[in-house]
Amino acid sequence: MPDVITVRVETGSNSFREVVVKVERPTYNKPFLGGFRNVSTGVEFHNAGSQTKPKKRPDKGIQLFCRGTQTAVEKNTRQQTRNTTSTQMTKTGLYVSNMTDKLITPGKYFTAEEYHKRRLEAVIVIQKYFRRWHAAYLVQNLKEQRRLRLAREAQEELQKKWEKEEKLRREYEKKLNPKTREDFELLYHDLELWMQEETERINRTLTGAKRKAALYALLEEETELIACIGMHKLSANLENQQKAVLHFLEFYKLFLKCAQPRRWKAFDGKITEMDTQNSLRGKELLEIYRSINTKDIPKDERISVLLTLKWTVKEHECKLTEEIVALIDREIDLMSREVKECNLEGLRKRICTLFLQYIKTPEFNPQVAGLIKVPQDPLTLYKNVYFCHSCEKYLAPSEFPIPASSHTIGRCRSCYQLDNEARKREAYFKYRLILEDLRKSEVDYQDDSKIVFLVQLPDMQYLIENIWNCQSALSACSDLYELVMVRWDKQHEWSPWNTILLTKEEADAHLKLCNLQKTYEAPFIYRIEQKHIRAKNYFARIPAMASFFHRSNNQSNAN
Repeated sequence: MPDVITVRVETGSNSFREVVVKVERPTYNKPFLGGFRNVSTGVEFHNAGSQTKPKKRPDKGIQLFCRGTQTAVEKNTRQQTRNTTSTQMTKTGLYVSNMTDKLITPGKYFTAEEYHKRRLEAVIVIQKYFRRWHAAYLVQNLKEQRRLRLAREAQEELQKKWEKEEKLRREYEKKLNPKTREDFELLYHDLELWMQEETERINRTLTGAKRKAALYALLEEETELIACIGMHKLSANLENQQKAVLHFLEFYKLFLKCAQPRRWKAFDGKITEMDTQNSLRGKELLEIYRSINTKDIPKDERISVLLTLKWTVKEHECKLTEEIVALIDREIDLMSREVKECNLEGLRKRICTLFLQYIKTPEFNPQVAGLIKVPQDPLTLYKNVYFCHSCEKYLAPSEFPIPASSHTIGRCRSCYQLDNEARKREAYFKYRLILEDLRKSEVDYQDDSKIVFLVQLPDMQYLIENIWNCQSALSACSDLYELVMVRWDKQHEWSPWNTILLTKEEADAHLKLCNLQKTYEAPFIYRIEQKHIRAKNYFARIPAMASFFHRSNNQSNAN
């Protein structure tokens, strides 16, 4: 129930009236919104807002949140302060100069249509000059692109010409200074071509006794050339043997670098090194070999090196070490008798050769076991050896060239080379370059291509000479240095029945094609397919190609 209080209200001078006021007690805690307190009486007075009941919001049935009550409303307004100015005119007693004054006269009035017409004409003029500039800019870009293209094509032509000249120069250098088997193959091949040309010329121009005499003179000249090539081969073999010794030593040095002390990092950051017994033994032998090969050293130092070598090899008792010790004693004895050094060169060379053989023996130098080709276990050698019926020698499998069409081991490389020099005199150098380029391109596809690694040089020669006639399928270019073999359909792996012989530029353009049927004409495609059928019939007889042949047929049927 509300409380009731009586309040006296003044109604006039010296007159009062009592008024009854009902006081409602609030049902909520009244918030304090400020106020003041009488210091003398101590009575507190609150602001009027705290004595009125707040307005109750209508209930809409959902919970509402007002963002406006959570953010301050800001408003930006611009203000400009007043700037008081004044003007002064000429009057009595004051003169103001008019030298800087401007005389403004009104111009001709023009309507809105005239204004828009002027704007349109100005826009047309701007467009005209912009289009002219844009056209000149495009033409300049086209000229620049044409210049760069011509320069690039000229550079490519120069590069191709330089590469061709470099290949011819290397081939000429190989023929002039033959060193390897391929070099001598080129010499014998050129000799055979020259013999065929001379024989044809003699048969065409001479008859009877003159023809026989010319053929006899030609045979004599061929014999002299073969003897000259044989002399070059002997000198090349001697030089190759010396290079083999130096290569062994260089490779051994590299091996010693690889066999450096083992290193590992400890927990405190320090590096720990450890030398093995084999690496120390190898370094010791190498230093001794360097010392005995050193020339122009004093007599006392030479004797000291020989004694060190003597005590090193005497650790093992065998026929080789006994011979080395005997040669060392002989040299020391001859040096004590004041024999000239020029007379000791042969003896010193024998000591170096025998000590090199000592270094190559794994029993004396275990570190060299991984560098020699001949296995130390005889049983391993017997299991992996084949017999050559031509030279009647037992050789390793790597000494037998096995073509893809071969069913047996056949002859070794030396016998093949000797037969080639005596009869056919063929050179596989250019075919080897084509095969190497083909294998590199197939590796880049990364699609597990296998057939290209089964094909050998004789197979590649047959494929190029008999199937593709040693010329490009498009331009009929017959320079083997310019020709490469690529896939006919690049979606399938390379095979003799999925290939085409082209120049390098033609091959690059061919591999960019997506649809062969739309690019090439039907007669050309038919001619290529006929070559593929011929290659398939030839290589289908090879057992190693049978599985790939059936797999290729399945792919074609699926497509």
